Amino acid sequence: MSILEVSGLSKRFGGLQAVNDVSFSVDRGQVLGLIGPNGSGKSTTLSLLMGVVRPDRGKIQMEGVDIAGWRTHRIAKQGMAMVFQHSRPLARQTVLENIKLALLPDTLFQLFPPHTLDRRAHEIAERVGLAKVVNEHPGELPFADLRRLEIAKALAQDPAVLLLDEPFAGLAPSETREFAELVRLFREEDRAVILVDHNVKEVAGLVDNIVAMHAGKRIAMGSPEEVTRDPHVREVYFGSSLESASGVHAAGDRRAQSGSDRPLLEVELRSVRYGLAEALRNVRLQVNDGECVSVVGINGAGKSTLFKSILDFLPYEGVVRWQGQAVTGNGPGAVASSGIALCPETRELFRYMSVRENLELGGHRLDNQEREAQLERVFDLFPVLRQRQAQAADTLSGGEQQQLTIGRALMQKPRLLILDEPTLGLAPLIIENISEALERLQRETGLAILLGEQNLTFALRHSERVYLLETGNLRWQGKAENFVAEVGEDVL
Repeated sequence: MSILEVSGLSKRFGGLQAVNDVSFSVDRGQVLGLIGPNGSGKSTTLSLLMGVVRPDRGKIQMEGVDIAGWRTHRIAKQGMAMVFQHSRPLARQTVLENIKLALLPDTLFQLFPPHTLDRRAHEIAERVGLAKVVNEHPGELPFADLRRLEIAKALAQDPAVLLLDEPFAGLAPSETREFAELVRLFREEDRAVILVDHNVKEVAGLVDNIVAMHAGKRIAMGSPEEVTRDPHVREVYFGSSLESASGVHAAGDRRAQSGSDRPLLEVELRSVRYGLAEALRNVRLQVNDGECVSVVGINGAGKSTLFKSILDFLPYEGVVRWQGQAVTGNGPGAVASSGIALCPETRELFRYMSVRENLELGGHRLDNQEREAQLERVFDLFPVLRQRQAQAADTLSGGEQQQLTIGRALMQKPRLLILDEPTLGLAPLIIENISEALERLQRETGLAILLGEQNLTFALRHSERVYLLETGNLRWQGKAENFVAEVGEDVL
């Protein structure tokens, strides 16, 4: 019997089926990877295993005992531990004290810790690479050491099953390699490990088996080679095969001839961080007048971080130039007013306001006559918005909300439109409607577009040039027509 067997695991949050009839198993001394795009249900699955969230149905059998629905502390005593994506150490305690607290016995009948507690805490610190910082406080640690501390606290429980949620997120390549060695050590110690991460290549190099998820369901299971080459998995990540994607590239034929290749946007980012975690490193990018440029990469590559930096939502080391002038530090309002509009992945619509009110807010800087004219252009581009203009935004379908998000951005009359994952979660018919709208915009107006996409079919169809991001680093750049030949299928 496998140490952990999961069968029919399901969880619904309101109208969202987050996990739907998921089954898998893992043995001692094995590493199982969970992969999938954002919203596929990976982290929810870990939370169900650890008892953070109660399942609606399904079994979680650990060494033959069904622990589904148990409270977290009971599951921990059964032999399972979880390293969460975000570190939450006790800030006033030192590294050693944090580890010692995790080692304390969970019983009222043993009021004093055993004499071996201090020695055991030092051993765990040494094992995860914290020996030199045991007397420091968490606030003094670099990001990688904070992640090591979370792993140390989990190891203090001596778990038989270890759950790791995004252990490589925000790490530099050298740090990622060190953490990979830690995972291999856990396998050698005969622990079962379940690993969730956006870094598919790193996961594939560590695990024995992979479960691929999409929209809460398991869509593939097997060896890393089998799963990463599975047509359904690649379609979920990229839209279709890269061969078919390369056959639809025609952006150069559709673009309005501006007669100029002068750069509108120039980006030079040495580093972008979320607290101690570095999300982007040494990224350079340029968008010319009237051009469509795509930034591609799987979820977690850094696309959204790049766009937020351009709009000055995030502090960064480097410079962003718009029409030759540095806009670094000007603030999002000033950058948007200068002619850059962002359609965020999360849409950020005013839910209880009508479609028309959302659009009018997008064009609030225009005078009445100009605003009405721009509204007509948006309605002509997306006819469904004219039909729904009196409806509240939150009553629209996902595809209609995405069209409204793009329409609201166009109401600013930008020179550069930034689209962050515009096809995410949309039906093929809606994707085709958005595709046709972008073609019209470029053909009729020469609007410059910066497109962030995981769907390579969509990105290559519209782009003249492509930048490939991988875990915060710029891996490749060039003409869209050369992408398949030079990068090939080695993207996932």
